[in-house]
Amino acid sequence: MPDPKIAAKAPIKVNLEEGKTYFFCTCGHSANQPFCDGAHKGTGFSPKSFVAEKEGDAFLCQCKHSNNLPFCDGSHSKL
Repeated sequence: MPDPKIAAKAPIKVNLEEGKTYFFCTCGHSANQPFCDGAHKGTGFSPKSFVAEKEGDAFLCQCKHSNNLPFCDGSHSKL
């Protein structure tokens, strides 16, 4: 599988709703970053679903290289 496209070299702050299911873009091609819009079709990537554990702001990865997807772990600083 090829490497994902780097959407940005910084996390994006989003407000999550507790208990809501989200679909995180893992390929980097979505026009709706950091969430999936179906642009992965034919790439071998698929979205990562996750349920928000709490209400509030979170910093989601846009470089697609975090070891804690969908959350940023600072991996973008090494790219």
